[in-house]
Amino acid sequence: MKKIALSIYLVALSLFVTHAQEYKLVWEDNFDKSRLDKSMWTIANDGEGGGNSELQYYHPKNVTLGKEPLTGAKCLILTAKRKNYNGKKATSGKVITQNKVTFKYGKIEARIKMPYTKDGLWPAFWLLGNDSKENAWPKCGEIDILEMGNDKGIAQGVQDRYLNGACHWGEKFNNGSYPNYAKFTIYPYSLQGDFHLFTLIWDSKSIKMYVDLDVNSAVEPYYELAIDGANEVDKPARYFNKPYFILFNLAVGGNFTKIWDMDKITALKDGEAKMYVDYVRVYQKSNGQEEISFSKK
Repeated sequence: MKKIALSIYLVALSLFVTHAQEYKLVWEDNFDKSRLDKSMWTIANDGEGGGNSELQYYHPKNVTLGKEPLTGAKCLILTAKRKNYNGKKATSGKVITQNKVTFKYGKIEARIKMPYTKDGLWPAFWLLGNDSKENAWPKCGEIDILEMGNDKGIAQGVQDRYLNGACHWGEKFNNGSYPNYAKFTIYPYSLQGDFHLFTLIWDSKSIKMYVDLDVNSAVEPYYELAIDGANEVDKPARYFNKPYFILFNLAVGGNFTKIWDMDKITALKDGEAKMYVDYVRVYQKSNGQEEISFSKK
């Protein structure tokens, strides 16, 4: 029996190593410098509300690099505060890699410690088509790897375990709707207040998303979308076979949370909240299908 168990273990280990060897690291930021690398990142400075009636103003001062206090990990830190600024009642942070680091396909992962969203915070790790300035949303395409703080999680009292993944796309709106697919999962354990690894595996056939793939290589995806309908106006293949860029942000209120009153944002009643990103990495297989591009500035 011991020999059989050992054999099974070795086969599983071999499969895991083989899978890991398929991908090679092509870009990373470990956020271990004294300043954010502006050749990779743009820091948002706007109060547009993200198109979702959010309550925050994204201010550069809310984006810092520093240590997560419990582990000492060097991180990108996005801080949300209750503060009146430029007509908004909160400030927070957002960073993007548009036109600086863009890629098509690969394994994209980030190790993130989210704040306790309670009622009203909306942390996100996501991608947008790099052509978003030329092709207005949703035509540019959007891949939401991680979103928390949804109103349905609030209603059920599972804010710290209610995880959303989603994709949005389409040439046009039809009576206010557009092609999209979103899925939620209620996890048996909290995904807030500690670090977790969030992973996207994206190729020409599918988009898959995982939590804690580093500690459980056999974990099933919490989100999966087939990339089909080649070049058809409302099908995913037309929108998810091109370069995308990375975004991290910590929104306050808005349509996702269904909270538009600052006094109802319970997560900021006792002070500020922080989202820590330990690292973000992009791996690719170098099989001729992937693309990655870096700004020359």
